[in-house]
Amino acid sequence: MMHSKELVAETISKQLGVGCERVRELLEVPPDEKLGDYAMPCFSFAKELKKAPPVIAQEFAQKLSSKDFSVEVSGPYLNIRLERQRLAKRVLTAAREENYGKGSQGERVMVEFSQPNTHKAFHAGHLRGTSMGEALARILSFAGWDVVRANYSGDTGMHVARWLWCYTRFHAGEQPPKQGRGAWLASIYVDAMRRLAEQPALQEEADKINLALDKGEDEELMALWRKTRQWSIDEFEAIYRELDTHFDIWIFEREVEARAREVAQELLAKGIAEKSDGAVIVNLEEEGLGVWVLLRQDGTPLYSAKDLALAEKKFTEHKIDRAIYVVGKDQELYFKQLFTTLKRWGFSQAERCFHLCFEMVRLPDGKMSSRTGKNILYTDVRDEVFAYTEEQIRARHADWPEEKIRETVHAVGVCALKFEMIVRDINKSIIFETKRVCDFEGDTGPYVQYTHARCNSILRKLGRAPDMRRAVFSSLSESEYRLVKELERFPSIISEVATSLEPAPLARYALALAKAFNTFYHECKVIGAEQGVEDARALLVDATRLVLARALTLLGIKAPKEM
Repeated sequence: MMHSKELVAETISKQLGVGCERVRELLEVPPDEKLGDYAMPCFSFAKELKKAPPVIAQEFAQKLSSKDFSVEVSGPYLNIRLERQRLAKRVLTAAREENYGKGSQGERVMVEFSQPNTHKAFHAGHLRGTSMGEALARILSFAGWDVVRANYSGDTGMHVARWLWCYTRFHAGEQPPKQGRGAWLASIYVDAMRRLAEQPALQEEADKINLALDKGEDEELMALWRKTRQWSIDEFEAIYRELDTHFDIWIFEREVEARAREVAQELLAKGIAEKSDGAVIVNLEEEGLGVWVLLRQDGTPLYSAKDLALAEKKFTEHKIDRAIYVVGKDQELYFKQLFTTLKRWGFSQAERCFHLCFEMVRLPDGKMSSRTGKNILYTDVRDEVFAYTEEQIRARHADWPEEKIRETVHAVGVCALKFEMIVRDINKSIIFETKRVCDFEGDTGPYVQYTHARCNSILRKLGRAPDMRRAVFSSLSESEYRLVKELERFPSIISEVATSLEPAPLARYALALAKAFNTFYHECKVIGAEQGVEDARALLVDATRLVLARALTLLGIKAPKEM
């Protein structure tokens, strides 16, 4: 469906003989909705037409005629009012179609997100990246992109060496508990960091394990690594099932480690990298990006070399046009270094790499860190949210069967978690507060879900399908009209996300649509309204239900019919 702004721009362009793009850029929303839906200033035509803008506005108005809008002159402005009845029919017909808002972009993109490291906990920061990445992948796919979902986990390197060192020295033979496996894994890493802080000389032992891991020749060590690595993977997979998140490919650092060393040597041979005190580095000081270390002095590869090998794998094996990395803002410099090095290496796709960065989820006393143990474990946040949600659901529906309560608690709890991670400004940290994110009346996911459930309830009480042929839109109230215009925005929001590569606009749109609907619902009687009006309003309810459900699904969130 063509958006009303586009329809107005095309009509004005044809009737006035002015370029459509020029008209589109001139059209603006007036500061007061009483002035109309759009306004077009005529100042820019004064020089070429050698006339005053108010005169031009009068002449333009006389030439314009459309069934879809009317034009009024206000000094140098054309004020444009859409024909509400025609717009309502057009929007409500389109919004109730299965492919409303679906696009056809056609690019092949890899969205890499989540990236938890084995031998460490899945924390609330991972939840933010996972929620954003899952939503972005779904929205881009809906927009027509060929999306490859990728997870990249650090299953080797110094953090693993430290964990294995601590486990073999102080926790040998311990098995992860059936409940709280993630917290147990994290506790050993925290214990390792505590002991190393107290006795820095012990780091030499961890260094030896790291070197042995890199060589992969110590069978006993490698067997322990494989077993403990699987404990982490099992925990991650359980969390992804809970969050309704899936990946097309899951790459581990170990897979690119050997190639990482080769890449470093290739860059040395090409003069892109250089030796410095025994380490291999890329000097990016010309670009103001400092020095990027690829190999340590002992020859073991760092994240940097592995990410270069991973990028090569993405571009050559998976044939992607664009790579999106959903990773925390603290890695901003790192990704600038990565993309610049890729460009020097000769990958044209480097220009089309994008770092979707975000601030972290914080404790009241500061940033999370699994090094110090002051991190917010995902499972702790989840348990608190689910417990609070269960209280609310049981208070509202004491008569529901247990299975229905469990399903609803899960759907609403996951929604509260994920929506909060997606909707907030990516440049601001989230201070996670359970009661706030679970509020059925706040700027939250459960509020959007509750609005969707309310739409379903109204239609159940109506007891029939609303009929467009009987609907009367001739006297739309302001709240009805605002809801129509909000519904019309959905396709443009999908396009906005596909351009900005950030999913937050869709979450904010879902909130705006829910608010517009609730204003309409409180002001306009649906069931029992006069003939024709009942159908018109029921169509608004049905369209809102469908668009909210679609928006929630694209955000990776379920839309319960009852709450």
